[in-house]
Amino acid sequence: MTTEQDQSTTEDRPSEASSFTSDRPIASGDGRSADYPVEQSDSSMNSSGKGSGPYIDDIAPRRTRDFGDLTRAGLSLLMAAVVMVFAVYLGGMTRGVESDAHTAATAINWLADFPSTVLTQLATIVIVVIVLAQLLIAREWLQAAVSALAMFAGYGVAAAISILISGLHDYTLALALVSAATSFGSALLPSIYGGMAAFLTAAGPRRTRSTVKWGWNILYATAAVMVVLSWHSVTGMLVSMAAGRAMGMLIRFLIGTQNKGVWGDELVATLHSIGLDTASLIRHQELDDGKGKSLAATLDDDLTEGSRIYDLETTDNRRFIVSVIDAQTHTAGYLKQLWDWARFTSVSIRRDRSVRDAVQHHFAMLLGLHSINLPAPIVYGIADTDESAILVLDAHTIEMPANLNTLTKADAVAYMRYLSVANRRGYTHRRITPDTLARLEDGTAVIAGWLNGDNASASANTALDKVQLLTLFAALIGVEPTIEAARETWGDATLTSLVPFIQKVAVPSPTRALDTWDKQLLTALRSRINAMADEDVVESTEPATLARFSWRSMLTMLLVIVAVVVVFTQLNPEEIITALSNASPLMAVVTLLFGVCGWIGSSISLGSLIDRDKRDNTGVFMSQVAGGFATVSMPAGVGPSFVNLQFLRKSGYRNTQATAIMSAVLVVYYAVYFSMLVLIGLFTGRSTFSGSIPTNTLVIVLGAVVVVISVAMMIPPLRHLVTRRLVPLAKTYINQLLDVLSQPRQLTISCLGALFQNVTTGLAFWSALQAFGHTSNPIETTFVFMLAYALGSAVPTPGGLGGVEAALTFAFVAVGVPQGVALSATLLHRVVFYWLRIPLGAAAMKWLDKHNLV
Repeated sequence: MTTEQDQSTTEDRPSEASSFTSDRPIASGDGRSADYPVEQSDSSMNSSGKGSGPYIDDIAPRRTRDFGDLTRAGLSLLMAAVVMVFAVYLGGMTRGVESDAHTAATAINWLADFPSTVLTQLATIVIVVIVLAQLLIAREWLQAAVSALAMFAGYGVAAAISILISGLHDYTLALALVSAATSFGSALLPSIYGGMAAFLTAAGPRRTRSTVKWGWNILYATAAVMVVLSWHSVTGMLVSMAAGRAMGMLIRFLIGTQNKGVWGDELVATLHSIGLDTASLIRHQELDDGKGKSLAATLDDDLTEGSRIYDLETTDNRRFIVSVIDAQTHTAGYLKQLWDWARFTSVSIRRDRSVRDAVQHHFAMLLGLHSINLPAPIVYGIADTDESAILVLDAHTIEMPANLNTLTKADAVAYMRYLSVANRRGYTHRRITPDTLARLEDGTAVIAGWLNGDNASASANTALDKVQLLTLFAALIGVEPTIEAARETWGDATLTSLVPFIQKVAVPSPTRALDTWDKQLLTALRSRINAMADEDVVESTEPATLARFSWRSMLTMLLVIVAVVVVFTQLNPEEIITALSNASPLMAVVTLLFGVCGWIGSSISLGSLIDRDKRDNTGVFMSQVAGGFATVSMPAGVGPSFVNLQFLRKSGYRNTQATAIMSAVLVVYYAVYFSMLVLIGLFTGRSTFSGSIPTNTLVIVLGAVVVVISVAMMIPPLRHLVTRRLVPLAKTYINQLLDVLSQPRQLTISCLGALFQNVTTGLAFWSALQAFGHTSNPIETTFVFMLAYALGSAVPTPGGLGGVEAALTFAFVAVGVPQGVALSATLLHRVVFYWLRIPLGAAAMKWLDKHNLV
């Protein structure tokens, strides 16, 4: 069964192809029906199977709602919106395209002598006549009527959009759409494109009707001519055509399109092409799920969604299951694959664009399972036509659904072993749900539904497989028996490695829909597995990033949006360029060097508190550079602290240890900052800003905080929460913080680093003043800068934006610096310490992410 010779001779030995099944009748009470409308070939057999030709019990494929039509309708609307945005905000580009087209069209200028209506009406008549003629000759009456109605709807939607845009108070968009042959009001858009696009779309698709293909070619040619001759605008033509196509797609989706898949005699002929001579071909009855919809998948063909299933008996008495999947019904599955691909990150997802690709992959997966000696349906072969793909399976190897209500720990062990064998050879399932738990006729546990699986899989996909099976059995038989089965099958090391992947996004929706599913199930699983692991390992374990749209990613996206808004709304290029152009180049470079020294100082302050075996000096420096990018989206000081915390976690520290070190860095920085202010103030005698220190306000705030804490502690539930959960955490944190601060050597180096950072940052402003010709005392300048910067940073804007600039300018004007010089020096300093750090910080963040340090 595992060699090519075995596979090639399966058709000769169907009963020997698998030792774990036996024959079962193809006509029984398991979904078959004898009441189908019978479509027989000219040489039909009688009902007893005797005669000169095959017995065919089939029904013609019905009209199908193709979800691809709905997707294309959405894309058409998006295209119309994009074109209108370009017309409003990039009008020069649009006019340039039209001008180039007019210049290149001298060869057809003679057409300008014809009225525009003659050309459009001629094209309309030709398109409508040839398409309707083909539909009527083929007796597709419904399709012809729907196409005509879609044409009227296309004309109507073009007129409605024209009226809507013309009624706007802002005429910018209307002026971009109007042309020589159109006018304000209902005729703003050229209606030919809306009507004909809707008509051709509803009559299509073009791959099945040649006249529809030629109709589109005529419409495109007409559009090119009308734009070249300046009768229609590019924007108006594109918007009208996109709107008409969207309307046509919506109508086509609602009405449905005739399924062109292979069936009946054509299916028999296709099966003959792969060596199967049909004696009887009987289609399975489509079961109803109680909601008016047929079930999407059954075990008869290994859970292929949207397939038509037949029982086949050949003239030499062999029995097969024939699974036929049509291109139109495959679209829904492909869209789901695309959604999973967009939703998941760090996990590979299959994307089978065509039904042929899907069936060939399914065929390869089943052969692969046999090659590693795992029981699975035996595939005879595959075939395909233009609109359908066919998978032929040996009828003696089809699985049966497992009874979910009688599963035990022993069953869990059997299914876990099956999955473990597949995973060890690189095969992953990707979607283990209750329906995939199957059995052979002798009771052997089998996992079915490998259509969406893949081989040569990464470790993340393997972990997800195990998590899906683990959570499924936890819901079916309980957490404790499932954990025991997993430990027996996979071992403790493998089980503990799954904790980062135990997330809601990893569990398929059919599993979460079980009556036995509990919202606390995942928490219980994680807690039970964590109890088996070392405490240090548990503390250092972080959830794997699986969902592209998680809260973390949404927060990151929000911060990026805030950063972009801040940059484009607060950046004043003219003022900055003027300031930089008037600055001394040499002193501007000195300011930049002081900025780099600030990074070095903060790196020393943080690095000295990190254990030598966990310290990456390059990583420490890059984390300080990356802090400049985080500052753009967060208040001053918060961004760098956030980056430091993430860096420490990735460096191997537990959460509490990382928080303690990060807090120690902040304590050292502000202690040095405050000490410098006091010492410099005493020696320089500066009291300019003594009235600016909000002493009373600070006391009031502290008093209010004490009152709130006191009242909260009077409430028993809150008091118990604080004493039982928060106090132990706070004690642990404080002890670790004191442990960090009780290391004299490391603390001294950290203080020196913070001192170097503060001094160079202050001297950077002194050099900025020098760049504009103002000489000052560097010590006094540092003192004024530090005090003003502290006050400006209190403003809760990203990086203290606005508040810092105002505070620095006001402070230095107050001590005698000319206002123009103070403003220019402030702008130069902010360019070096704020704006320039945005791209450098982004590059550093990318470097840290690449090296898994943030």
